[in-house]
Amino acid sequence: MITIDPQTAKRFILGRQGLWPGRRWRGLEGIEPAMLAMEYLQLDPLQILARSQDISLYGRVLDARPEMWQPVTYQQRKFFDWGGWLAARPMEELPYWREVMRREREGQPRIRAMARDHAEAIVEMRAILGERGQVSNRDFEMSTRTRTNNYRGRKDSSLALYYLWRVGEVMTHHRERFERVYALTEAVAPAHLIYESSPDETDRFLIEKEVAFYGLARLARTSDSYQRGEPDQSAKVLLNNMLADGDLLEVKVEGWKAIHYVLGGDLALLNELAAGRIPFGWKPLDSTTDEEVTFLAPLEPVSARGRAKVLFNFDYVWEVYKPVEKRKYGYYTLPVLWGERLVARFDSKLDRTSNTFVILGFWLEQESLGRDSAFAQALARGFARFTQFLGAEKLDANAIAEPILRKAVEAADY
Repeated sequence: MITIDPQTAKRFILGRQGLWPGRRWRGLEGIEPAMLAMEYLQLDPLQILARSQDISLYGRVLDARPEMWQPVTYQQRKFFDWGGWLAARPMEELPYWREVMRREREGQPRIRAMARDHAEAIVEMRAILGERGQVSNRDFEMSTRTRTNNYRGRKDSSLALYYLWRVGEVMTHHRERFERVYALTEAVAPAHLIYESSPDETDRFLIEKEVAFYGLARLARTSDSYQRGEPDQSAKVLLNNMLADGDLLEVKVEGWKAIHYVLGGDLALLNELAAGRIPFGWKPLDSTTDEEVTFLAPLEPVSARGRAKVLFNFDYVWEVYKPVEKRKYGYYTLPVLWGERLVARFDSKLDRTSNTFVILGFWLEQESLGRDSAFAQALARGFARFTQFLGAEKLDANAIAEPILRKAVEAADY
């Protein structure tokens, strides 16, 4: 078992995700390596400033702009989107996910019920896709369809297309206003990738994928996530085999209760970080996160779903789905990363009428940061880059209560 200190753990988790010590990719050419480093780019339709996936890439790629992931995914075909947990996944991984799709088709109760309840519509959509090539939900008027009561769609045609997508018969050809346009799988994926990996290969891949995604993982959910026949027993056997093979290593982080797992191939990275060095390939192209803060997306894997509390002692909840009266901070609050710490959060909006990025609220974790000139400059640089990323012409920083911080932000060059 390896023992590391909390700073090494945080730097490793952030760095493996491409968030520390600064942006190491640039422009459209940098989107693919950034997405590969992330393992999954979780997709969300909600657009307040920019969508969560766009903010994730902004934090990793210099000169990133909203929607840059789409041409890489749907034109270059480097990725495909799929899943109840919707994410863009590397196209080269398709055979593993096709095995997961098979498991869902045969064993997932909701998917089986969808196949049973909308069998005629599914046959109809198959035929239409074969004739037309591309189809979206908008192609079918509600008045011509059977109404359904399902959060996946209000028309039988919508659920039929969703079913075919979920089980791998169709894929997303492209998106229009974020809505999927479907095509048969053979029209989207390379022919050599349209097959199912073996169950054993897939189980091993899924564990490695989860560990890679988290950097340091507890593997609390892997055992029952992908329709195994005997989830608890089979997962334990496989985990022990992977530990014996050296594919996974156990890690103890000082001060953390749970044992975590890391990929065996990442041991060199941990050793470099523990020695106080930046691993090869991690050096930033521009300013570091000490010199310029960055902002984390609502669905950022290092901070979402309670992970910010474990890693950074930063209690972050995305309050977008909470009633107004129950929100503590705001509708679309984003954490502020400085160095390897989460030090603040802010709520904001993009006033499209005046093309102004408006800060609605700003909260520090430590009051002393409000008098820290180094932090003030890093914050100003971060807000300047984010304003440019959003395409806004102005920034309204009146909600920042600390005079040193507000003046620095207002004086930045946008």
